[in-house]
Amino acid sequence: MENKKTYLTFPKKLAYGTGDLGSNFFYMLISSFVLIYATDAIGMDAKIVGTLIMVSKLLDGVTDVFFGGLIDKTHSKMGKARPWMFYSGFPLALCLVLVFAIPTGMGSTAQYVWFFIFYTLSNAVFYTANNISYATLSALITKNDAERVSLGSFRYVFAVLASVIVSASAVAVANAMGGGAAGWRNMAIIFALVFLVFNSLSSLVSKEVVENDETSSVSTNENKESFWSLLKIVFTNKYYLLLLAIYLLMYTNTGLGTSIGVYYFQYIMGNASLLGVVSMSSMVMIVGLIFNPGLVKKFGMYKVNLISYIATTVISAISCIFVFSASLPGIIATAFIRAIAMAFLMGSLNALVAEVAQNNFLVNGVHTEGMMFSCSSIGMKVGGGLGAALAGWLLSAAGYVGTAATQTDSVNIMIKAIYGVAPLIITILITLCLAAMKVDDVNRKLEKGQN
Repeated sequence: MENKKTYLTFPKKLAYGTGDLGSNFFYMLISSFVLIYATDAIGMDAKIVGTLIMVSKLLDGVTDVFFGGLIDKTHSKMGKARPWMFYSGFPLALCLVLVFAIPTGMGSTAQYVWFFIFYTLSNAVFYTANNISYATLSALITKNDAERVSLGSFRYVFAVLASVIVSASAVAVANAMGGGAAGWRNMAIIFALVFLVFNSLSSLVSKEVVENDETSSVSTNENKESFWSLLKIVFTNKYYLLLLAIYLLMYTNTGLGTSIGVYYFQYIMGNASLLGVVSMSSMVMIVGLIFNPGLVKKFGMYKVNLISYIATTVISAISCIFVFSASLPGIIATAFIRAIAMAFLMGSLNALVAEVAQNNFLVNGVHTEGMMFSCSSIGMKVGGGLGAALAGWLLSAAGYVGTAATQTDSVNIMIKAIYGVAPLIITILITLCLAAMKVDDVNRKLEKGQN
C-alpha cells in the first residue's frame, strides 16, 4: 500500500537537491575535462590516459558494493548515510584539486602515476562513499513514494544547473586564472570549494527517519545477514541487474558525450566555448522534471519512462544527422527536445531504485538500500569512466595529437561518430532495458499478496 504520510517540507527538498549541485561540480569537471586537460595542458597520451581511467573505474566498481554494504551496517547519531556523505566531502574536494594539479616538472611516468593515484582516490574511495550515501538518503529521509519521485526531480534540477555552469565556464575560468596547467589547477580549487559548501549543507540538513514498527525487525535481519549474503541477494535480483545496466549505459553515454564534446566544438565547429551554449539547452530538462511527478502518479513509472525513451531514441537519430553536417542550430534544437524527453527517467531514477530495494525486501525480507543504491554509483563512475576511456582509445586509434593545431580527416570523422552515432546506439539499449523494468507493478502485486 502506498504510504500517504508526508515527511518533507519544501526547504528540506531544496536542501537535499543542492547536494547534486555540489556533486556535479566534481563529477562534470572530472568527467568532461580531465581528458583534454591531460592531453592538451600536460601533453599526456590520450590512449594511456584513457586506459588508466578505465582501470581506475574497474577498481571503482568493486568499491561501490562494499560502501553500500557499510552504509547498510552503519548506526550513528547522524544516521546511516549522512555521516558518510558529510565526512567524505573534505578529502574528495582535496583530491579533485590534486587531479588537476599534475606537476609539469615531473617525468612522464611520474605524471601518469600521480594522475592514476589521485584520480582513483577521488572516484573509487571518496566519491563512492559520497555519492552512494547521497543517493541512499532519498530512501531514508522519507518513506513516501511520491516524495521520493519529487526528490528525484529536485536533485536533477540542481544536477542540470551544475552541469550547465561547469560546461559553460570551466575552460573560460581556467583561461582567466592564467591558462595552461596553472589555470586548470586554480579553476579546480574554486570548483572544489563550491562542491564542499553544497555537500555540507545538504548532508547536515537532510535528516533520516525511522519508522517505529520497523526498527527492531530491520536491525535483527541486518545483523543476521553477512555482507556476502547481502551481496548475493542484491545481484540475484533481476531488476537490480536491469537498473545497473541502465545506469551503466546512461553514464557511458554521458562519459562519451562530455569527454568528446569539447573536442567536437574545438576541432569541428572551431570554437570550444560553443559547448557551453549547447549544454545550456539541457536547462529545459527542468520542464520534464516539473511534470514528471504528476505523470508518474497518473500513468506509473513504467509507462512514462518507456515512452519518454522511445521518443529520446527518435530524437537521437535526428541529432546524428545534424552532428555530421555540423549544423549548430540543429544540434541545439535536438539537444533541447532530447533533454525534455530524458528528464522523465532522470527524475524517476531515485524512486526506481527505491522500488527495486522494496522488491528485494518483499521477496527476501531484508533491507539493502545502501547496496541497491550502489548501482547509481557503479553506473555513474564505471559507465562514465568507460565513456571517457573509449573516447581516449578511439581518438588515439584515429591518430589524434593533442599538441597539434588541426587534426586529420580521420580524427574529425571519429570525433563526429563518437558525438553523434554512439548516443543513438546507447539510447536504443536503454529503451530495451526499460521495456523489461516492470518492478513497480510487480511490487504492487506482492504487497497485495498476489503471485
